Amino acid sequence: MMRIAGVAALVMALRACDSAEPKDPEDDVAPAPVEAVEQVRTYPHDPQAFTQGLLWRNGELLESTGRYGESSLRRVELETGRVIQKVDLPRQYFAEGMALLRDSIYQLTWREGVAFVYDVATLRQTGQRAYTGEGWGLTTDGTSLIVSDGSHTLTFVDPATFAMQRAINVLDGGEPVYDLNELEFVRGEIWANVWHRSDIVRIDPQTGTVKGRIDLSAILPPEVRGNLEAVPNGIAFDEAGGRLFVTGKLWPRLYEVRVRSLNLGGGQAGG
Repeated sequence: MMRIAGVAALVMALRACDSAEPKDPEDDVAPAPVEAVEQVRTYPHDPQAFTQGLLWRNGELLESTGRYGESSLRRVELETGRVIQKVDLPRQYFAEGMALLRDSIYQLTWREGVAFVYDVATLRQTGQRAYTGEGWGLTTDGTSLIVSDGSHTLTFVDPATFAMQRAINVLDGGEPVYDLNELEFVRGEIWANVWHRSDIVRIDPQTGTVKGRIDLSAILPPEVRGNLEAVPNGIAFDEAGGRLFVTGKLWPRLYEVRVRSLNLGGGQAGG
C-alpha cells in the first residue's frame, strides 16, 4: 500500500506540472545591482545631530534633526560644520525629513501629523500642513512633494494641501523594500536611505522599481559602528556642481562621495 500510494502521488504531481501554466519569464526579476561609493572629501558634522533630512542650497546645507526635545531646522556651513542658524521645534514634535520647493521648506514630523512650512531665506515659519500617518522622508520632483512613511510606499502629495495625488510601491527584484527613510531627488530618480541598512536605493519615480543600490558601508564612521541608532540618513545633491553629500544620525562627519558608474556632473543650478 505504501508503494502504491507513493506512485499515485508521483503521477498526480507530474500531471499537475503538465497542466500548470507556463511561467512568465518576467516573474523572475533580478535584484538591482549594488555599487560602492568612493569618498571624495570629508567635512565636520555635529555628532549630536540626529539627522532626518539634508539639503544643499546656494553653497550651504540645510538640515532637519529629530528626537523629542531636540528637533530643529538648521542652516549649516559645509566646510566647518558650524550651525549658522537654528530653529528649535516645540518639545512635543519629533522632526523628520524635509524638502525645498521654490522658496519654501517643508519639514515633516514623525507621529504628530503636522508638516511645518518655512521661508527658505529667513527660516521663519509661514504655515503648517496636516496629514495622516507617519512622516519619515520628504523630497520633491519640482511639482509634487514625495513622502515616505516607513513602509514600501512613496506618496506624491499636493504641497498646498498635502492631498494625495498618486502613490508607488517600491520593489527590488519584485520584492518590496520596506523602511524607506530620508529622500532626495537626483537626476530624475528618487534616492532613499533604508532604515538600519547601509545602502541607498535609486527608485524610478514612475514605476517604483529600484534601479540600483549604493553601498555606504565603506564610509561608516568607526565611532558609530555598533550604535543601532546611528544609521546612514542624509542625502544632499548639489545640482549645479554635481556633488553628492551623505551623512547619518549622530555621525561626526559628512562625506562628499561619488558613484563611478553614474554621471552626476554639474548641471543648471537648482534648489
